Amino acid sequence: MDVATLAPAIMKFAAYIGACIGAGLVVLGVGLGLGRIGASALEGMARQPEVAGKIQTTMLLVAVLVEGVGIIALVICILAIVS
Repeated sequence: MDVATLAPAIMKFAAYIGACIGAGLVVLGVGLGLGRIGASALEGMARQPEVAGKIQTTMLLVAVLVEGVGIIALVICILAIVS
């Protein structure tokens, strides 16, 4: 076997490895981000209970946006495997 026949297989393997590492980093980042959002929101609600409703609404909105970014990143990782 020469390099010309192995190159497509190596590229596909590299795509799999890159997509798996990327998906792992995405999940890690989203998990840490959501944990930090939740902790900060709870701390803010404990300090100012009168604005707990506004803080909770803002927290949920930001959590949805973080999840959306995470899902888009996972789709990109899957596309790296498929293509």
